[in-house]
Amino acid sequence: MTNQKNEVIKIDAVVVGAGFSGLYMLYRLREAGFSTRVFEAADGVGGVWHKNRYPGARCDNESIDYNFTFSEELFKEWNWSEKFSKQSEILEYLNYMADKFDLRRDIQLNTRITAAYYNEEDNRWNIQIDEGSTLSAMYFISGVGCLSAANIPSFKGIDSFEGKWYHTGNWPKENICFKGKRVGVIGTGSTGIQVIPAIAPEVDHLTVFQRTPQYSVPSRNHAYDPEYLKQVKDNFSEFKRKRRYSFGGFPNDVEARPTALDDTPEEREKLYEAAWQKGAVSSFFLETYQDLTINEEANETLAEFIRQKIREIVHDPEVAEKLSPTYFYGTKRPIQDTNYYETYNRENVSLVDVKANPIVEITPKGIRTTDGEYELDIIIFATGYDAMTGSLFKIDIRGKDGLTLREKWENGEQTKTYLGIATSGFPNMFMITGPESPSVLSNVPTSIEQHVEWISDCIEYLQKNDIDTLEAKEEAEEEWSKHCREVAEATLFTKTDSWYTGANVPGKPQRFLIYLGGVGPYREKCSDVASKGYEGFSLQSTLKKA
Repeated sequence: MTNQKNEVIKIDAVVVGAGFSGLYMLYRLREAGFSTRVFEAADGVGGVWHKNRYPGARCDNESIDYNFTFSEELFKEWNWSEKFSKQSEILEYLNYMADKFDLRRDIQLNTRITAAYYNEEDNRWNIQIDEGSTLSAMYFISGVGCLSAANIPSFKGIDSFEGKWYHTGNWPKENICFKGKRVGVIGTGSTGIQVIPAIAPEVDHLTVFQRTPQYSVPSRNHAYDPEYLKQVKDNFSEFKRKRRYSFGGFPNDVEARPTALDDTPEEREKLYEAAWQKGAVSSFFLETYQDLTINEEANETLAEFIRQKIREIVHDPEVAEKLSPTYFYGTKRPIQDTNYYETYNRENVSLVDVKANPIVEITPKGIRTTDGEYELDIIIFATGYDAMTGSLFKIDIRGKDGLTLREKWENGEQTKTYLGIATSGFPNMFMITGPESPSVLSNVPTSIEQHVEWISDCIEYLQKNDIDTLEAKEEAEEEWSKHCREVAEATLFTKTDSWYTGANVPGKPQRFLIYLGGVGPYREKCSDVASKGYEGFSLQSTLKKA
């Protein structure tokens, strides 16, 4: 972004991404009087909800929770149609927000930030965009999120495939006709479990290539009762307070029992069955037992309950066995579905265990595993994302002394942050829901609101106090990172390979990079840091003010 004289334009803040994070960040900074520009690589706002247009895509957090609460007016005037919103409705909501607050005039679409270099001479960030322009910003803010860098496996022969292939994280806008097609789906995480039952009735034959079976519970999605929505909106202040200070970012009124081991098998069965019939992942975590993710024996009681459900639903015992997971429930992304296991009772659906028979290559005609070739017309990669750090590494980010973020974090192995918001060596750079914050193991809009408000308050503080730079101290970063690891090690999460740890990306160093101490306690910690003059940060005034 340069003018006709090729002079670099100066701006207060540059924000990467126009999803939930970028839109609210823009609103807050602009309201505070800061010149701000958002750059979005896609051709529309919405972030992952703009690209995740695959069949069956919908949110697995309840709609009334999965939105902003910073504006009571916005909250009350928007009406969600169903309990778990489909992708198109969430995208419509974000576009509505962008229009309501006139955000588009400061958003540049179809523009990718390729590099961000910190200039120590003037304490500003030099931002390069793919059209060749450069601008200078006092603050560089990442709103790319934890799940936006698609993980496309590098299978041998992929370019030779004569059919069509798609990744769920970058789905085309045009409708894809599956009728009469032989379709293969690689991946049975949350996305695959949404896609598979959505397209099975349409295809000629669907072959699912599964590496790791997943626990999934029914969503029991339904249209919202207008009276229920009115009741929530009438109690907006209390809803907002509960959401912000809860453990997971949800305004839940039901308190789970302390441990699954104090109840008899019959009592547990009754509680689990009630949660199963109610539906949704949150029913099991918020309304059954508190120790499901910290106690192996307690976890097994729920894991076996779900495995038994799989055996009851799936007619073929051999297929049911292949679909039955053995890892600790909840330590991979908890999943809910609509008729996922029932889909394997269809005659046109087959399951291939690629852990037992790995994929060797993509051939011109389809997929070849160690036990044979499967001829296909369409391949769908439901292989998720390079999570937590992948989106940040797609930008050439360089801090003090030219150190790249990738080098500093050593490709993720040595990833350390302070509060998941900042990292030492990169002054005036902020990350919204960055590594070592509650992020994806919380109600993400709740965590986004907290981060955006903390960052904007921080920037206002810097301006009012004539402070040029704010940088996380190494010792504060080390202490926070250690705390995050200690909290995680006290749970079962670190005992399972998952995209939480980067295990889904070949060669990526595995680290658990999510803070598990709870949204409410985390908010209080961040507030305490700010109230003490941004304790743990180095604040410097080095430039003369005009």
